[in-house]
Amino acid sequence: MFKTLHPEGWKPARGYANGVLADGTVFVGGQVGWNADLKFETDDFVGQCAQALHNVVDVLAVAGAQPGHIVRMTWYVTDKREYLNRQTELGSVYRHIMGKHFPAMTMVQVTALIEDRAKVEIEATAVLPRS
Repeated sequence: MFKTLHPEGWKPARGYANGVLADGTVFVGGQVGWNADLKFETDDFVGQCAQALHNVVDVLAVAGAQPGHIVRMTWYVTDKREYLNRQTELGSVYRHIMGKHFPAMTMVQVTALIEDRAKVEIEATAVLPRS
């Protein structure tokens, strides 16, 4: 049995789920740097990363999870040079949103993402503590 996760106030996901809770594991689908209205507020790489991370946190919250419960993240970026050149700034933004929690991570450069303006897409898996 599983539960589909959709943050309150977000436009409906079409053809996918933002997240799924199954047996205490939270699977967060790829989140890009757009807001709850599915609109990009910036084309800045770090700005989109920040928004995508906030989106991950919002999906986690629907399941009662938080960043510290994340065990795995996969980042898809369209420009690895921009990622490498802005690591200091990105690290600061990451710690501000996610705290000092560093799960197993994978970074993959892709030629494009489905949303043309997207520069990053982040997916995550979290495990809820047993009660």
